[in-house]
Amino acid sequence: MNRRRVRGSDQPSERLSKRRKFVACVTHYPIPTPFTHDIGITISYQSSIDASAVMHIKSNAQATYRAPNVDKWVAPMNAPTRPETARSSYLDELVAENRRLKEQSASASQTEADRDNAENGPARPADATDGPDEGSTSVRNPLIGDRAWFHRYDPSTPPIYIGEAACTAFATRFRRFLTGNNATAHIPRTQYVKDDCIAAANTADVQWPSLQQARLLVKIAMRQVCHIYHLVLRKSTLEKLEEIYRTGDFECTVNKCKFFALFAFGEAYSMRAEPSTGSRVPGTTYFARALSLVQLPPERTSITHLETLLLLSLFSYYLNRRHSSLVLIGTAMRLGLSIGMNHNIPETQLIDPVERQHRLRIWWTIYVFDRMWGSKMGQPSQILDDDIHLDMPSSITPAQLHDEQFSDTDHLTANIKLARIVGETIAKLYSRRKYSETFLQRVQKLLKALKNWVETLPEHLRLNEDDLEVNRKPISSLHLSFNQCVILTTRPTLLHLLINNRTTDISQPVLTLGEACIHAARHSYSVILTKWINGSLPVFGYFHAHYLFSLALVLAMASFLPIGSPSDLGAFETSLEMLRSMSENGNLAAAEFHMNLVQVKECLDQYRDAHPSSNPSSNTSHPHSHTHPHVHPSTNHPLTSTIPPVESTPIPLVTASTSIPNNTNNTNSIMTPEDEPLGLSNYALPPGTTAAAAAASAPAIPGFTTAMAFMEPTMQDFLAQSDFDLGLLHPVDTFMSEESFYTSQGI
Repeated sequence: MNRRRVRGSDQPSERLSKRRKFVACVTHYPIPTPFTHDIGITISYQSSIDASAVMHIKSNAQATYRAPNVDKWVAPMNAPTRPETARSSYLDELVAENRRLKEQSASASQTEADRDNAENGPARPADATDGPDEGSTSVRNPLIGDRAWFHRYDPSTPPIYIGEAACTAFATRFRRFLTGNNATAHIPRTQYVKDDCIAAANTADVQWPSLQQARLLVKIAMRQVCHIYHLVLRKSTLEKLEEIYRTGDFECTVNKCKFFALFAFGEAYSMRAEPSTGSRVPGTTYFARALSLVQLPPERTSITHLETLLLLSLFSYYLNRRHSSLVLIGTAMRLGLSIGMNHNIPETQLIDPVERQHRLRIWWTIYVFDRMWGSKMGQPSQILDDDIHLDMPSSITPAQLHDEQFSDTDHLTANIKLARIVGETIAKLYSRRKYSETFLQRVQKLLKALKNWVETLPEHLRLNEDDLEVNRKPISSLHLSFNQCVILTTRPTLLHLLINNRTTDISQPVLTLGEACIHAARHSYSVILTKWINGSLPVFGYFHAHYLFSLALVLAMASFLPIGSPSDLGAFETSLEMLRSMSENGNLAAAEFHMNLVQVKECLDQYRDAHPSSNPSSNTSHPHSHTHPHVHPSTNHPLTSTIPPVESTPIPLVTASTSIPNNTNNTNSIMTPEDEPLGLSNYALPPGTTAAAAAASAPAIPGFTTAMAFMEPTMQDFLAQSDFDLGLLHPVDTFMSEESFYTSQGI
């Protein structure tokens, strides 16, 4: 390379000194590529000499940097520049202009993208090459952009934060893919009991019910919710109720709050409508009165006060008041910390074993609610596991005393362990924290924990797969919660698989995670559908509606993928119908999810109308009919010719599931022909097998199981891979540009 002398210096030593100063300044403040092209500056590094002496400048008579303020930056690079202050000032201005141009460039790019979208219609999916570096160890969940997601709701109120772990947020991502429009709006939550309705319900003259009715309401509440979560001492609570009516002590605020909250649950599970006010959700008046009486926050809390906060927090979900529920459980958490409930209390200070165990279990229920509620909204946990120094629940003796006061110890312990994994999932996959592990490495660790959870589950807590209806409510709820955790862990890769299905290749780990997500959704669907058919699905509960919505999104995606089945679309439509019915019966959460799912269905219909080859029925090959590890796409594959091209890093393409090598290992459900309209009949059938024949051979082919996602050979291979393999041999796939697709500037 030719070197030009820099004028303004007669002595070589002086020229070298000034050149070093110039290089040091440029090295500290990098000059953007367009600038170096315009003024002709190149930088090279030579290991044999000092880095400060390797700056070579080549220049024409006059080089111009074409910036918005052109007149200012026309400068002859070979003109005499003797004054040191002039050169220093010039470099400072260069650095300042460099920063301004970067900001202008980002703003201009966004403005241009918005203009193109407005003029030319829906935007195409972002170029995958703009995504994160696969070798980077700080790659986040592909749903997570650099900035938090907010929804413009009302200029007079603060914007509403949308957590990426929320199922409604995931539905918006899916609709944006289907429409090809990154500006597709998020659907706001409108189906919930407003604050003024709560205030109006509180104005009603709410009195204690008769003793007989009070007994019934409390026993219903204990049967429906206190068997799933430890909220109160069963025998002691019933004894206290009798004492209140015997003594006529109805004015104690603490007791009134607790029992009115229990009455609210009793009415929600025993009535179809609020008899006195016509409120949509039975029990609202009792809830409103208890909420108005509860002291927030007391200076000295009590266990009874914490019981009430737990009950009110849970019932808030029945009213679809998720934010209120989070605040209530947050208050309970802080009050519990204020009295040291995260530590073991010495026996000398609390001798009664029932009270000791009750205190311990109330804390763990607060912990479970904190993790579970946060996972519904994408909120972080309020306390780290390292700050909890408390024993796990245990059974007290004699056994009769334990059974009178407490629910099953193993069930509560399983709930706690699952809540811990859920909390880690939100922190490791849906937060903006930086981790040294890759995304797949973090997913692998979470799935290992889930696999261990299901493998170590006590026998009496396992589902009866032969007859799902005989399972007690606490057991089925536990397994539905587990399936939702699997979905939460794996559905980002399912969306990635859907978006990139038609591109060059898809890696086996991503395919395996997509299969696990679909398996979990199908299992939840079979459990909920069985309850629905047998009339045992709660009308006003929140969580079954939430699980239906979550699994429906996954099955809608699966219907377009070769690892899915055309019957998945039937299951999606059946879930939509169940949510519609629950909504018409007054379930507010179901009303919200149904409205959201209707929008998803409209996008699905529009997508299929615009791309006829994407119809799931065109996928005639059974998803489990291939045994070859890699099958190249055919021209009539559902998404082969319908999705705009998206570049991605070449990885082997797999278009058919290879996770079930033969029919005897098929873990899908066997249904009879009359179940076909419900979208179940084709889940398990080997190629060429009718539903009737499959039903006849049901004993040889097991039904859905909670652990089926971990039984696949490909999943076992994925979990067995080392961190080295996942970090290098199977790096995190390039998903796509987070800024342009996953972070909407206009929402």
